Amino acid sequence: MRNFGDFPDTLTQYNNSEVVILPVPYDGTSTWLKGANKGPEAILEASPNLEFYDIDTRREVFKHTGIHTSEPVLECTSPESMTDAVYERVSELIKDNKFVIVLGGEHSVSIGTAKAHHENYENISVLQIDAHGDMRDEYENSQYNHACVMARVKEFAPCVQVGIRSLCTEELHNIDYSRMFFAEDIMKSETWIEEVLDKLNENVYITFDLDAFDPSIISSTGTPEPGGLNWYQVIDLMKAVFAKKNVVGFDVVELCPNPHNKVSDFIAAKLVYKMIDLKF
Repeated sequence: MRNFGDFPDTLTQYNNSEVVILPVPYDGTSTWLKGANKGPEAILEASPNLEFYDIDTRREVFKHTGIHTSEPVLECTSPESMTDAVYERVSELIKDNKFVIVLGGEHSVSIGTAKAHHENYENISVLQIDAHGDMRDEYENSQYNHACVMARVKEFAPCVQVGIRSLCTEELHNIDYSRMFFAEDIMKSETWIEEVLDKLNENVYITFDLDAFDPSIISSTGTPEPGGLNWYQVIDLMKAVFAKKNVVGFDVVELCPNPHNKVSDFIAAKLVYKMIDLKF
């Protein structure tokens, strides 16, 4: 896989970079549209076409941090073994004082990286931005299916769920409605961002499923849902979270690229870069 962006070599070398991007091209448990394994490469291929000057911060953040793209995690024999492999790689990077960004792949890749961050940071909560609850105990004979991600994460860290608009009866017993922000309610609220912040701990790990966006913005996902968030709602939330909390890492998952429409790939790459800029 290519590097993120088109930065000078000195700003992509591991030792010169505070930020490490870890691709995990895994798509072993998705149940409808396949292709999330191609998501990390599509984001990386779109990234050189970004403008790297940020209008809000009036700078090019890559010059201050360096951004290294690591070799991908290719373990795919089972979701459990993939989770272990991601956990080990992310743990090593955190201990080397890197800010880690995982690019999926389907959402199951988030279990290992969320666990690694939880074990290395105290008082941490997980902010899930997503169309789906992902709270099933088990799905298709696996507890590590993409539909079970937050049920696993919830076992070791408190979660806040934002943008939700699709649930199933099998997951309702796992859901804490006081920590879930439905997309429909967000559209009617002027205080939802402050309410999200109130639910989060001092340290925050973000898992960002791209189907949180309305399909009119990002359509290339495995399970697009109508009624999603728009770009500025997401960015306003990200600005607030990065300003008020200590974001320790994040992942962006579930891009299922369409070779005939690169819009979703570009927006995903822009989101990643914007979040880096907000962090640093």
